[in-house]
Amino acid sequence: MIVTKEKIVDYIPHRSPFVMIDNLVSARADRFESDFFIEEDNVLVHSGFFEESGLIENIAQTCAAGFGYLDHQKGAEPKIGFIGAISKLEVFELPLAHSKINTIVTPTHQLGNIFLVKGENYCNGRKLLECEIKIVVT
Repeated sequence: MIVTKEKIVDYIPHRSPFVMIDNLVSARADRFESDFFIEEDNVLVHSGFFEESGLIENIAQTCAAGFGYLDHQKGAEPKIGFIGAISKLEVFELPLAHSKINTIVTPTHQLGNIFLVKGENYCNGRKLLECEIKIVVT
């Protein structure tokens, strides 16, 4: 674990109640990994399930934390990023509240300040969602 829940907001622009990542498990230029425990009172939990939008936001925040960590390692401030587009979205299942999800983000392409990443969420080894996200970094 390279960034714990207590320090994660130092690497992402999000604040409570919209923090959808607990720990940054690892970060390399080619792969970011995080985990997140879904509390029942999470704003994106409905009828006991964490919504698709929460899984997507978790991928985006994993990306933000990974890039923020790499920037910090270079002595730079973390940058702000925006979701430009979501494509190739496939939902397999939604996790229940009180579940822990693991997320893998793989940056695949970069053109200037635009990054294309592939994101995947897992719970107990089962894939929940996968997608591609274009992230515009300022």
